[in-house]
Amino acid sequence: MVVLAASIISKSGKALVSRQFVDMSRIRIEGYLAAFPKLVGTGKQHTYVETENVRYVYQPIESLYLLLVTNKQSNILEDLETLRLLSKLVPEYSYSLDEEGIGKTAFEILFAFDEVISLGHKENVTVAQVKQYCEMESHEERLHKLVLQSKINETKDVMKRKASEIDKNKIEKNRGEKGGFMSMQSMGSGRIDGGFGSDTSISSNGGGFGSGSGFGLSTDMESLSSKPKGRPAASASASAPPKGLGMQLGKTQRANQFLESLKAEGEVIVEDVRPSIGRSKIAAPPPSDPVTLSVEEKLNVTLKQDGGIGNFDLQGTLSLQLLNQEDGHIQVQIETGGNPGILFKTHPNVNKELFSGENILGLKDPNRPFPTGQSGDGVSLLKWRMQSADESYVPLSINCWPSLSGNETYVNLEYEVPTMFDLQNVVISIPLPALRDPPKVQQIDGEWRYDSKKSILEWSIVLIDNSNRSGSMEFVIPAVDTSELFPISVRFTSSSTFSDLKVFLSIPFVTGGGNPPKFSQRTQLSTENYQVV
Repeated sequence: MVVLAASIISKSGKALVSRQFVDMSRIRIEGYLAAFPKLVGTGKQHTYVETENVRYVYQPIESLYLLLVTNKQSNILEDLETLRLLSKLVPEYSYSLDEEGIGKTAFEILFAFDEVISLGHKENVTVAQVKQYCEMESHEERLHKLVLQSKINETKDVMKRKASEIDKNKIEKNRGEKGGFMSMQSMGSGRIDGGFGSDTSISSNGGGFGSGSGFGLSTDMESLSSKPKGRPAASASASAPPKGLGMQLGKTQRANQFLESLKAEGEVIVEDVRPSIGRSKIAAPPPSDPVTLSVEEKLNVTLKQDGGIGNFDLQGTLSLQLLNQEDGHIQVQIETGGNPGILFKTHPNVNKELFSGENILGLKDPNRPFPTGQSGDGVSLLKWRMQSADESYVPLSINCWPSLSGNETYVNLEYEVPTMFDLQNVVISIPLPALRDPPKVQQIDGEWRYDSKKSILEWSIVLIDNSNRSGSMEFVIPAVDTSELFPISVRFTSSSTFSDLKVFLSIPFVTGGGNPPKFSQRTQLSTENYQVV
């Protein structure tokens, strides 16, 4: 068997993809392809046509033809087997089997044809092997991209330096012109303009800058007192632009123009994307009350995609933060929700007998105060931990149902939250294989975002309460191995905790008793590692 050429042509005879495998003139191959539409008849059952010199083996693909041009001595069975393999490869690289779709993926299809046919003979490969060979990383290509990106970065640095030098020269020039003009004006009028919307009067009492200078400074006190001392700060701030804004706008405009010129020349520009303010982590406000007690629990949960728990580990901390040393002579009375699976452990300096008998957290030496400090998370008084295999403890369960249909994968996700928890800022991250286009989200309870760099689809729900204890999302992607959709990562926060810890303050009688200081309690449940595998 010798394959002369493989091609995808339209019914009008236009060759969309064409690959020649033997040493033959281009005009001769084009002549064979141009003659094929005239030889194909309608209503025939066979898929080959023979002429005096060659054999055409073809297969219709919607409005197109997948065509092999072979010599007449080739084995027709091997020709048909090669044709079937190529027909399976074309939909793998082109999702729309029309002229536009084939044209967009012409190079990928040609590379796949080269892996199937070598020097006119069929290689013993499968569809999966061909895709693997075509996706193999090229060291030369990676090196070329690195060199190109380094040139772009170097050009950006040069551009920034040049822009900075130009701005500095303009500032010095403007400062020199303004300074010379103002110095002459000040010699004639008897005052110096500070340049910030206010006039600085020259003293005429015989001291300072005005005494014995001999520059003809005015000593008329009435004329000096009649002049305004300065403009109001509000009007100055409203009329004048912010300091440095003009330079920033100018640099940004020149940078954008330079990048656009690089893009027009065919350069690939990788721009820096800064996270939005809404997604940035906002630090907790500093404590305003004299005493702050923080209850924090962190979850490490691993759920199985077919149901059940792989791991459930909860770790909690009760922290004390004081602003004033005089408020350190206190004791903390706690109440728990009575969960028998939680094991508590106190700080070494805390009286363990007092805690085990009365649930009071106090120092072993009641005459000593708790330490103070505004930085950090305070002093950890109590820690606890819970491990369980009971699925009823899971605050958020997720079911993922991927199904393959033709060249597409339909993915259905569901979440369920028990009534004992209200969750905030829920983000469910689903890993996806590298896609040319974002996934097609057909239905969603909440919002979605696709991170093309990390190839992750994020499903966000701001609040889950009694109005939306369950929800779902459905999206469609090209056919993939369903195992690539895992692990699914989840993050959320909640004001409810497993320990249901409540705190109260008291003053020990050893130190004189009295009313405890004002305090506030912060409670939060968050995820440290929450996955569905």
